[in-house]
Amino acid sequence: MDYTILVTPQARQRLVERAVEVLRIEAEALAALPSRIGEAFAQACEIVLACPGRVVVSGIGKSGHVARKIAATLASTGTPSFFVHPAEASHGDLGMITRDDVLLALSNSGATEELLAIVPLVKRRGARLIAMTGNPDSALARLADVHLDAAVEREACPLNLAPTASTTVSLALGDALAVALLDARGFGPEDFANSHPGGALGRRLLTHVADVMRTGDAIPSVPANAPLTRAILEITRKRMGMTAVLGDDGSVRGIFTDGDLRRLLERDGDIRALSVGEVMSPSPATIGPVALAAEAVRRMEDRRISQLLVVGDDGRLVGAVHIHDLLTAKVV
Repeated sequence: MDYTILVTPQARQRLVERAVEVLRIEAEALAALPSRIGEAFAQACEIVLACPGRVVVSGIGKSGHVARKIAATLASTGTPSFFVHPAEASHGDLGMITRDDVLLALSNSGATEELLAIVPLVKRRGARLIAMTGNPDSALARLADVHLDAAVEREACPLNLAPTASTTVSLALGDALAVALLDARGFGPEDFANSHPGGALGRRLLTHVADVMRTGDAIPSVPANAPLTRAILEITRKRMGMTAVLGDDGSVRGIFTDGDLRRLLERDGDIRALSVGEVMSPSPATIGPVALAAEAVRRMEDRRISQLLVVGDDGRLVGAVHIHDLLTAKVV
């Protein structure tokens, strides 16, 4: 094959036109899907919610790839689920499916032999069957307790053969099922984080301010009546670019930053006679120790600052957090 044709302007335009056509066909297939979401979809959700076991998702070929993704999405959003290959199920893996489970079977034609071979055995065990096919009159659809219609008018492939629009619709329908179940279970951010502890998402959702804040002697702080020179030394020693200013009871009265110092030097020449309480910034940005570290990041970004004082319910200083602490914890 002569690949030089691919660099001609006409060939490039053809590539773009074909890509746009594929996206248009798949978008139209997705746009037609909401009108088919109704009673059957609600019944499928009810079956899964009542399931004491797990959702076992199965399919072969391209439907198998989609089935694997649906199983992973269900599992990560509060619905215990796993994928079983239908051919392997016929050779021993059928033992993974129990009467307490729900089988979600994917087949665009609804006539996949490998699925039809195991469905009677699965139903004989007492497991429920949800079929997702592109043919409501197919054998698989008729055997199912509930059928989810994933039909498309045509594939995006110009031959109308390669699974393209049909797999896109099946994938979207699986996402709709997972998110509807997530909502019905009241699955929240911390639940989601518990399913994703290893990555950046888990760190953002599981890390609290108390996990990363500086405590004890590492917190820069001075009393409000302290000389300004003492506050400057505290900023230098603790290397946070600021010091908290405290009242007699340990409550936060204000903050004094290196930026405040620069502005003060521009305004007043001799600062030796000043107390830090006279030049501090009152009502500083604060956060509680149980707040998510991601919330600390948001507050810093909103106020364009790099430090936050951490206060308890009684208003007393319990810690301090710098943007570098959040970077080190990989929350940012």
